[in-house]
Amino acid sequence: MDPSPTLARRFWEALEPLHATVYFAPEPAEVAKALGLRGWWMGYFAGRIAPLGPLGAAPVTSMFFGFAPGMVERALPDAWAYAAPDAVLASRIDAVTAALDRLLPPGDRDRLVELLERAVDGCRYEGRPLAAGWSRVRRPESVTGRLWLAATVLREHRGDGHVIAAVHAGLRGLDATLTHIATGNVTREIIQPNRGWSDADWDESRRRLVARGLLDRTGRLTKSGGVLRRQVEDTTDRLAADPVATLGESGVDEVIRLAAPLSRHLVDTGVIPLPNPIGAPRP
Repeated sequence: MDPSPTLARRFWEALEPLHATVYFAPEPAEVAKALGLRGWWMGYFAGRIAPLGPLGAAPVTSMFFGFAPGMVERALPDAWAYAAPDAVLASRIDAVTAALDRLLPPGDRDRLVELLERAVDGCRYEGRPLAAGWSRVRRPESVTGRLWLAATVLREHRGDGHVIAAVHAGLRGLDATLTHIATGNVTREIIQPNRGWSDADWDESRRRLVARGLLDRTGRLTKSGGVLRRQVEDTTDRLAADPVATLGESGVDEVIRLAAPLSRHLVDTGVIPLPNPIGAPRP
């Protein structure tokens, strides 16, 4: 089951690798280690939540949704004993800016940044705590830093909406993950180690989904499961419509035209692997 290529989905696909460089380039991990954060995942959780302050595991698990609670608990709130959120945030933005300056081909990106920041300003943030937090981060001075920050706000805006859509459909975090895997677009071998769920958690979620008639006993989507999965994706696209409404079809098309070659470059040069735990395709 592949979602229909709506403008909102094509917009996300064009931007996601630009944001996701923060997870795959070495610079962000190196600065997190230099700050004293212990292990890649502590840097991940602290870096992604830093705009919201020194939160503990429970609210972060709620927002991140697809991660096992125990995985988040191993990182937070301990991370804040090693580095304050402001220091984590500043170093992360500097590091990913340096990474993108190194990795992207040269070019004038002012117009792309102008459009993305206009889209950010046009978004509404009710019920979207992660995106709201990132939307209040001061814009960097460099064009590359502004590009990454705007792409990050927009992807977290979509991500918060995806959580809303999945919860509305009665799916827990791992349940949503299993229905995603059942589409064939990503594998258990990629997802499970990167989300921290045990085999027992996995089996319990599968039993829950079989009982609801969403998966068959082999783990494949049933007809009802396919319908629900499509509804979740359609709702995610609908809830991500603020940038489309702000920029209009021509503005979104221009963003895609400017951003997609940059994102393809990151994929084609091996910075963003395919497949990946995010589920981001090559635009």
